[in-house]
Amino acid sequence: MFERLRAAIDAALAAATPAQDLRDLAGQMRKAVIELKAAVGKMRDDLAATERQLEPERRSLSDAQRRGRLAEGISDHETVEVARRFAVKHAERISVLEQKLSAQRAELALAERELSEMTDRLRSVERERPPGSPGSPTEQAWRDIQAAGGARPETDLADELLKGSIDRQAREAAAEAQLRELKKKMGK
Repeated sequence: MFERLRAAIDAALAAATPAQDLRDLAGQMRKAVIELKAAVGKMRDDLAATERQLEPERRSLSDAQRRGRLAEGISDHETVEVARRFAVKHAERISVLEQKLSAQRAELALAERELSEMTDRLRSVERERPPGSPGSPTEQAWRDIQAAGGARPETDLADELLKGSIDRQAREAAAEAQLRELKKKMGK
């Protein structure tokens, strides 16, 4: 995803970059990390949307199959054929959505690993900046805050949004599980 930036970062670190270049590099890396965090958040939202699309398709397939069986019971061949066509259509959609879901999960896992690597490299670059570089009192204060467990507001906001998204997905999954269990108990 950010291969060019990663290559530039590796090259700069390998060349014992001067302080000014390290500051510029750290700024670019910080922006890239923030962009990737936003992209990961969008990927999670897209994944949840696909999961939400899959459930109605499964219900529609089940309904079409049930209607086909009922029509067979009363020897309504025309309705049986229509139900069969709808069942095939919904089964194909389910297959496509499941493939999409699998691809989205793989892409999200890749992006999360990449984000973790980029964040680690950013921390490494920030630690390597010499204390005498321009703007270093502020940077040193931020490093002290981070060492004490604090976080920079410009990077922490994205983390909070991601945590909220994860919490929401967990609540939605729990609600779906409860709904399925209730439907099972009611015989639907």
